[in-house]
Amino acid sequence: MNGEYDVVVIGSGAGGLLAALRAAENGLSVVVLEKAALYGGTTATSGGAIWVPCHGLGDHEDSREQAESYLNHVTGGEAHGERLTAYLDHAPEMVGWMQSLGIGWDMLEGYPDYFTEAPGTVPGRALAPAEVDGKLLGEDYLNMRLPFGAFMLLGRYSMGLDQAFSLSARLPGWQRVAAGIFAKYWLDPLWRLRTKRDRRATMGNAAIAALRLALKQRGVPVMLETPLRRIEAQDGRVTGVEVEREGALARIGVGKGLVLAAGGFEQSQHLRDENLPVSTSAEWSLTPRSGNTGDALIAADALGADREFMANCWWAPSTMLPSFDDPEDIQPQQMFFDHRHPHSLVVNGLGERFLNESCSYDEFGKAMIADQQRTGANLPCWLIFDATYRDKYGCGSIMPGSIMPDRRIPAHFWDRWFYRAPSLAELADKIGLPVDALEASVAQMNKAVAADRDEAFGRGASAYDRFFGDQSVAPNPSMGPVAAPPFYAIRIELGDLGTKGGLKVDGDARVISTSGEAIEGLYAVGNCAASPFANCYPGSGGTIGPAMVFGYVAADHIAGTSGSA
Repeated sequence: MNGEYDVVVIGSGAGGLLAALRAAENGLSVVVLEKAALYGGTTATSGGAIWVPCHGLGDHEDSREQAESYLNHVTGGEAHGERLTAYLDHAPEMVGWMQSLGIGWDMLEGYPDYFTEAPGTVPGRALAPAEVDGKLLGEDYLNMRLPFGAFMLLGRYSMGLDQAFSLSARLPGWQRVAAGIFAKYWLDPLWRLRTKRDRRATMGNAAIAALRLALKQRGVPVMLETPLRRIEAQDGRVTGVEVEREGALARIGVGKGLVLAAGGFEQSQHLRDENLPVSTSAEWSLTPRSGNTGDALIAADALGADREFMANCWWAPSTMLPSFDDPEDIQPQQMFFDHRHPHSLVVNGLGERFLNESCSYDEFGKAMIADQQRTGANLPCWLIFDATYRDKYGCGSIMPGSIMPDRRIPAHFWDRWFYRAPSLAELADKIGLPVDALEASVAQMNKAVAADRDEAFGRGASAYDRFFGDQSVAPNPSMGPVAAPPFYAIRIELGDLGTKGGLKVDGDARVISTSGEAIEGLYAVGNCAASPFANCYPGSGGTIGPAMVFGYVAADHIAGTSGSA
């Protein structure tokens, strides 16, 4: 273990692996150190998209001026101009460089920014990683973290972002999409004899597989179960790291630069309690439980590193549900799309609506926080829906009723995690909501549906809302009456996709000290660093995009080749 590399990267998500790959391409010796037993970090569990204005792929029409206008508007002036400039400068360059290495990206046609009413918004800025054949990685493929369960059809079959959206929104031809996914899995008998894992790496797994394969081809080691314990520095410059390996401490020298890419602090209950604006549980987070405890953040503190935006997360509603086989195995389930479907509404503990249910998941979390601070009756809130919704749409890990009827839902789900009643009044009694308030909220929603106008919260008014609605529902794909019994309810917790706050960095991804100076040789990317978008989530891929872009920027700065392609 003891030795020295030009560049040491802590963390094996997309930001860390991209930094390592760019450094290797710049002729530097590199090692990637990963705390967990599996590589891929939070990226591997995610949808894998990156948000890149002016990417130049396909027939995409965008401009630097539009992107700047959009970001300046949606970040409200809180973001640092230097970092936004660096992002806009290098994001298209990074995509082009990866394409030249054979790492493909596909434009998500028509996929909107998250604020479609803002100036400068342009659809199609989100890019999805091209599918990768896992067989190319050999045994290393089985050491990659699995996707999040909801990103695999029936918990087993890999699907791309476009396929997931088609199935969730039940777009025309969704049955053929599902059949194609099943066929690719089962018509591969030799691979089936080897493992149940789908050979097709898609979404976040595709991004990680492509990067890991490129590193493998260049002989860059990725060392698992090697947590960071301390950063060494002499005369204000990083010189090495102390790590743990097989129960013993070891030192690795850092010749030119240390890149911290170890994720945020959302799995540390202590740091959550210390920094976040309302009381939340680490159990609600949708990130891997084996990492993201703020180790790199704490290690950098010893060098006098500064922090910013620590009160913010990439919010995403979640719900806690047990395994279908084990009542004691309780896991958070993502609710990215569930609250947007017609024939539903969301209410707080007072039985009152408090938001536009069709908003982005980050805005949903912010609305939960604001309502909790205002009423003290959020956390949790409740998704209420009727039999029409239940038949057509999934809910957490529970498949649509047309696929998984109520009789197939295990008994241990009912009236503890998932609720059903023949009337709204009985449903309200079961979940502890005021009956009159819930009935009034549902009546108001049904009135809005009939009028095709949600005067209270504007549900379905924006292009974003309508894009993610059910296109078979007219006239507004975002709303449908909540009227067909039985009625259902499920708790929604304030989940997240990671923290937005972290180490303060400049446009070169260098960590800034509390005295305002860059710490020589120390870089931070991804959720280790404060978000370049401050407290905003501009579009799909707004987390992974900056992680990779600033990994690219950091590697070039370390090599002294900033601006080269």
